[in-house]
Amino acid sequence: MKLLFWISVAAILYAYIGYPLAVWAMARLFARRISKAAITPKVTVVVACHNEASLIEARIENLLQSDYPPELLEIIVVSDGSTDETEKLARRFTSERVSVIACPERQGKPSALNLGVARAAGEIIVFADARQRFEADAIKNLASNFNDREVGAVSGELVLESDSSVGESMGLYWKYEKWIRKNESLSGSVVGATGAIYAIRRELWKPLPAETILDDVYTPMQIALGGWRVVFEERARAIDQANSSAGREFRRKARTLTGNYQLCQLMPRLLLPTSRLLFQFYSHKLMRLAAPIFFVILFISNLVIASRVAGVAEAIFYQSSLAVQLAFYASIPLSRWLAKRNRRVRLLNAAYVFSVMNAAALVGLFYFLRGKRNVWVK
Repeated sequence: MKLLFWISVAAILYAYIGYPLAVWAMARLFARRISKAAITPKVTVVVACHNEASLIEARIENLLQSDYPPELLEIIVVSDGSTDETEKLARRFTSERVSVIACPERQGKPSALNLGVARAAGEIIVFADARQRFEADAIKNLASNFNDREVGAVSGELVLESDSSVGESMGLYWKYEKWIRKNESLSGSVVGATGAIYAIRRELWKPLPAETILDDVYTPMQIALGGWRVVFEERARAIDQANSSAGREFRRKARTLTGNYQLCQLMPRLLLPTSRLLFQFYSHKLMRLAAPIFFVILFISNLVIASRVAGVAEAIFYQSSLAVQLAFYASIPLSRWLAKRNRRVRLLNAAYVFSVMNAAALVGLFYFLRGKRNVWVK
């Protein structure tokens, strides 16, 4: 039991502290320069959406206001079986710069993206969602990275704005995640991209399998495994509102983590960390999926050890460790109560969001084992 206890401690510390520190060190020891320049290749922005009538006009207007040469910016909106006025509202913008593809029946986001890219004329494809807005120079900053012939894809930065305690804690988690991605990029490639804003070379696109959940990890990983760099550009920013509801964030995270499990099925070579990139995927993605299982093992092994240990010093240590875990788990209902009332107690709010993330990983595993793939929900 002691061995299980310490293996669990090591795995959890590595997932959340050890690996981030390792990529920070690599970024300083093995930094790789990106040869950026103010280039303006032909760009196509693909927006795949379903029932986004309340957002689609603002989204298209935002893209049209980009600080990028108008004649070199194309926008393609793919309405995936929308049953509201998404298609009608989008067609109001139809022009040489904006086109709309309407799917009569819902096929799923991967199929919608495949349709959009097939129609695209740009050298660079930028992927965007309906709900966020780009800063004016976002596309220009993405494009500058493609001056470097080693760069195949670029992830932008998602900035979360919030006026709620849950959203604030999510913002802190996202800053931590972006810090990891930034350091991965400095020494090589990031593992995946930000779905709200990322770009690829058109020549590197491969159609997505229809069942794909995470296009923003599948496509960049395909590109990186092909020998290209996938980099992070923090000056290319998309703005979004953080989820104020822990329930909505839980469902979003469960979908994301289901997609991470699925990636291992779609790309089995990811399971064998035979290169630095695959080692990063193993450490960044798979260890996060395993963390909640290690938390369960940690608690059970600690409970058994605390009831059996004989030495005084050991008894104090393991009983104290168990008490800390019990206090953490007991704080979750209180944290939830505070979150529902938008009360800001940062340590408790952060603990609640952390528990939601790990619970979502377990639900994601359940979804994957059940074969649930239709998880593209608003």
